[in-house]
Amino acid sequence: MIYLDAAYVAKTYLTEPDSAGVRALVESARRCYTSAISLVEVRSTFHRHYREGIIAETHLHQLSEQFDTDVEKERWSIVALSPDLLNRAGHRFAILPPNVFLRAGDAIHLVSALEARSDEIWTNDRRLLAAASHFGLLGRTI
Repeated sequence: MIYLDAAYVAKTYLTEPDSAGVRALVESARRCYTSAISLVEVRSTFHRHYREGIIAETHLHQLSEQFDTDVEKERWSIVALSPDLLNRAGHRFAILPPNVFLRAGDAIHLVSALEARSDEIWTNDRRLLAAASHFGLLGRTI
């Protein structure tokens, strides 16, 4: 079982640096978890590629449809965003050292990884990787 943030989930659909490695990681895992926030973040990444002219509009729609199908077929096990989970993520800011830069969405991913009972989180986000240990998680990257 592995937990991936939205950036790594998106890499399984797009051709980006490390995409092949992320796809191989996902294929080797029994189960892949991600937060419900990824349902928005992954599509945002698809749209950024479209906006920047990297992919065509038809490809944007194909990617979105494939992602929908994969979520429906539980290729991605989605960790729900409950008020309790969001509260736990928010409360983490009160105990983080002042030198730890962490965005709200990243805190949600870190607490979602804990909710999924993972002991690690896969991402290429350097700030999320640096904060992972403050949540008792091992930050992993390809």
